[in-house]
Amino acid sequence: MSLDRVNPPELGKPSGFSHAVAVPAGARIVFLAGQTAQDDTGKMIPGLDLVQQFELSLERLLLVLAAAGGQPSDIAKMNILTPSAAAYRARAAELGEVWRRLVGRDYPAMTLAGVTSLWDPEALVELEAYAVVPG
Repeated sequence: MSLDRVNPPELGKPSGFSHAVAVPAGARIVFLAGQTAQDDTGKMIPGLDLVQQFELSLERLLLVLAAAGGQPSDIAKMNILTPSAAAYRARAAELGEVWRRLVGRDYPAMTLAGVTSLWDPEALVELEAYAVVPG
């Protein structure tokens, strides 16, 4: 099974995301809760910068996805929440390197949202996603 990444040429070529992702019939949709840079007791790991928090958050999200029977290419939609969209944009190249190393070049539909705060005040980023796993 593969997801159909839809990128109309009229919108310009997206970089690091897809404009839409279509789900094949008979697939299972998995909703992945927001993940932050926590340890296995649920406490934030202190002293991590934005890129390190992004990497750990993504690793945790991929762990949950694997437990649900999915793989990175099954991610159809990713929401990235951060208290500083400007800081995220400033480190976009480094964050993209982490993404490609852990997920590859199959980009889901993505949204970056600047928020006033996250559940954990120390969190610089939170990742939540929707995945489509073969039924």
